[in-house]
Amino acid sequence: MEQIYIGQGRALDPDKYFIVVVNQIGNGLSTSPHNTPPPAGMGNFPHVRIGDDVLAQYKFVTEKFDLKSLALVVGGSMGAQQTYEWAVRYPDMVKRAAPIAGTAKNTIHDFLFTETLAEAITSDPGFNKGFYASPADVREGMLRHAKMWAVMGWSTEFFQQERHKALGFSSMDDFIINFMNGYFSVMDPNDLLCMAWKWQRGDVSRHTGGDLRAALGRIKAKTFVMPMSSDMFFPPSDCQAEWRLIPDAEFRPIQTVDGHLALFGADPSAIGQLDKHLSELLATKV
Repeated sequence: MEQIYIGQGRALDPDKYFIVVVNQIGNGLSTSPHNTPPPAGMGNFPHVRIGDDVLAQYKFVTEKFDLKSLALVVGGSMGAQQTYEWAVRYPDMVKRAAPIAGTAKNTIHDFLFTETLAEAITSDPGFNKGFYASPADVREGMLRHAKMWAVMGWSTEFFQQERHKALGFSSMDDFIINFMNGYFSVMDPNDLLCMAWKWQRGDVSRHTGGDLRAALGRIKAKTFVMPMSSDMFFPPSDCQAEWRLIPDAEFRPIQTVDGHLALFGADPSAIGQLDKHLSELLATKV
């Protein structure tokens, strides 16, 4: 995230703001299945939720840095889920919120598709119920996983316009193998499954007995809801329905043909739009 969204002269300018970037549990850099010693690692790693991430982050920023308020919580995809969790769980602490390409409560459609992503991995015989000797044992499942991400992560317009060629790939096979599979193949299969389970169950209404309106009604932060216009994981219509439940929020869709994976930063226009909206949000008095 820091390479795409943070920099001098940007909305998220480290010369102006104290910026904390936190890796989520299970992502391979924080505590994760692959780096947890036995017997709790690998296929025995416990399920974690978005709320577990935010609780750990809260403890970190309050105990490590003694922060009493946050000028902005921002994140994309599962980072958006965490942004909503922060704003609902700690409404007096979060002054501004910018969930990008994500929802406060995951949808049935997104849950089902994420299940197929997980099954692409677990159906590989080399997965061995999560106790493989090496991620390379699950290479066929990981390739299927990467292909399915290509289908839903981008958009139909992305493929119609042959955007993969504009990104420097000579063919679709080149794009799938060297970009999509190249991106995921360095990750650990159990780590991906840990995040998928968490992603599927993102839901701030767990705080209010399943009442999403009540949960989002808790938010006091000035909130800009920013979906990607062509996102098939988190369509603008799903994000818009939640935006209507947040007091004084603004709906700021990002126009792009790169779908959910516009978050990768391959569309300069999308990143420019995000930067503009974040600058405006940070300039808003709260």
